[in-house]
Amino acid sequence: MKQLIIIGAGPAGISAALYAKRANIDVLVIYMDKSSLLMAKEIENYYGIESISGKELFETGLRQAERLGIELVKDEVISLGYSDAYEVITKNNTYKTKALILANGAYRNIPPVKGVKEYEGLGVSYCAVCDGFFYRQKVVAVLGNGAYAYHEAEYLKNLAKEVIILTNGKEISEEKLKEFKVIQDKIETVGGDGKLEFVSFKDQRLAIDGLFVALGTAGSADLARKIGIMVDENNKIVTDENMRTNVPLIYAVGDTTKGLLQVAKAVYEGALAATDVINRLREH
Repeated sequence: MKQLIIIGAGPAGISAALYAKRANIDVLVIYMDKSSLLMAKEIENYYGIESISGKELFETGLRQAERLGIELVKDEVISLGYSDAYEVITKNNTYKTKALILANGAYRNIPPVKGVKEYEGLGVSYCAVCDGFFYRQKVVAVLGNGAYAYHEAEYLKNLAKEVIILTNGKEISEEKLKEFKVIQDKIETVGGDGKLEFVSFKDQRLAIDGLFVALGTAGSADLARKIGIMVDENNKIVTDENMRTNVPLIYAVGDTTKGLLQVAKAVYEGALAATDVINRLREH
């Protein structure tokens, strides 16, 4: 079991890892090459650096962590859980930890499908663990084509009457999804009378009771909901002044919290969260 796992290797995650490692905390960083930092062509407003690309800064952070001996694992986190400790469930493994820092961004993959936004909470959900109970013995669909979609479908199959995979025109990237009925046609719209009742394609209409969106990979807010962490109306994780969430020894830092979307803020919050983790682990 790890003392601390950090999900995300951007400025917030690596900053937290550096502080934790230097305090002799056993830390693991799990990450994917999916960071808003990578989209920054040029950064010129960060102290001590005249100009650097986001990609270069991201790679420099990874090298810095490696030099300090921080364990880095490149894998996709698909869920969080708890048994005798917190569990970080990835595509390839399950890790246990005493403390957790969420630093993998606040993106939510909302599909550009007519009606999806309007039916959120009325049949459209982004969390199988949160809402699957309401669809017992009903027909549901999971929108996605990868490992995250498979994880949601696997959870739902124990509750729903039938689980159908919708890829919205994309090829399947997770072979295990073929265990379910798959429709690869492009979706034209979703609709219903006051609540979600169907998904329409060019040549057919599929009657469903619920649609679970699981596109791409899970962001911090998606993971937070699975373990009862508070998320506000803007999809930001709620934290206190030390970056603590409402769940003990779980923190959120960087773009997933409210405030400036800046490297300087992310680095500060990572350091702040790690410092608090260090003190609380030593107390325990």
